[in-house]
Amino acid sequence: MKALVFSITVPQYLVLQVLGRLNRKYFFEGPFATVSLRDVPEPALPGREWVKVRVRLCGLCGSDINLLMVKDSPMASPFTSFPCIFGHELAGEVVETGADVHDCKVGDLVTVNPSLSCVTRGLTPVCRMCSSGRPGNCERFAEGAFAPGMFAGICKDIGGGFAEYMVAHTSQVFRVPDGVSPESAVLTEPLAVGLQAVLDNLPKDGDAVLVIGGGVIGAMVVKAIRGLGIGCSVTVVEPSAFHREYARRSGADHVVASGILDAAVKMAGARAYKPMLGEHILQGGFDKVFDTVGHSDTIQQALIATSGLGTVSLVGIGNKVTFDPTPLWLKLLTLKGCYGHAVNEDGSGKRHAFSRALELVASSRVHVEDMLTHTFPITRYRELLEVSVSKGSYQAIKTAVRFF
Repeated sequence: MKALVFSITVPQYLVLQVLGRLNRKYFFEGPFATVSLRDVPEPALPGREWVKVRVRLCGLCGSDINLLMVKDSPMASPFTSFPCIFGHELAGEVVETGADVHDCKVGDLVTVNPSLSCVTRGLTPVCRMCSSGRPGNCERFAEGAFAPGMFAGICKDIGGGFAEYMVAHTSQVFRVPDGVSPESAVLTEPLAVGLQAVLDNLPKDGDAVLVIGGGVIGAMVVKAIRGLGIGCSVTVVEPSAFHREYARRSGADHVVASGILDAAVKMAGARAYKPMLGEHILQGGFDKVFDTVGHSDTIQQALIATSGLGTVSLVGIGNKVTFDPTPLWLKLLTLKGCYGHAVNEDGSGKRHAFSRALELVASSRVHVEDMLTHTFPITRYRELLEVSVSKGSYQAIKTAVRFF
């Protein structure tokens, strides 16, 4: 079968640190490219609790781009293994099930939670994070039956969705409700990311909320807030005019191109004070902030723009950052890491974020299909990558490989 395979070595990494600055095409083409289209064997079921999926669509995530362009921190490398078939946002059809699979059947349209946690790795008892309903933050990503990997797509033993077929443990598989299209289902994983970020930093009616970045995850944060029926004010800061307009259509009350601190003054009633040197410091501001960019400057401004006792959720995955922590202690703020998906209380019991995301789409409280703006056959993967790294130029939101 055809598959997109990622691989990196230390010498290759060092060469690309130079060549990549000259032209990003070196990451995708030529002798040092990190990604290639290969013919690989079709995967077999690893066990009786596993499912084989014929992939229909697989979306390209910003974290995939960071992976291919070697922007990720080496600190996470113990929880990855290469070469691997990447891709973790997918919808497909079940074509084979193990003897102990009872939650889905051949022919079902499904999506897959990519996390390779204790249960998928055959580890018992499960770790503290898995037992608390946080399998996406498992403490044993480098142990068990398979090579290291936080999720399918960065594990050499369990391939991701940029292949014609992939396998998944039954605990990872979620049947897509009737009436939900494959084009919507492929957006389940990023919607679940945005939903989980909101559930972990839940605004109240009347709160002033700031979302930094209006890309896919920023839009999903806005959609999740509106889908949950929260009556707060939402401001989105996003430089791209195309993506600002989409954020507005997604439910944002205010969208601005720049000026996080100005937005805090105008939209959240903050008061600005000028220190002897450097950036203004604000009192008051946004109650909840979601930074989907995760760079030094956005984290710094997020802290300044947040009101006392507020929370900044760091949703974007950057590399090394630096910032002045003064607002953190001065205003008793919480800087909160966000990653993955969890099992959450929702008033009627405990449900995984994937289940809630699918329900929001099935009930039409959230619409995501229009986010899938560009699809390509796998043979045109270089075009997929070019559009994905220049989304503003192509008016792209979510790009994906379409297999059938």
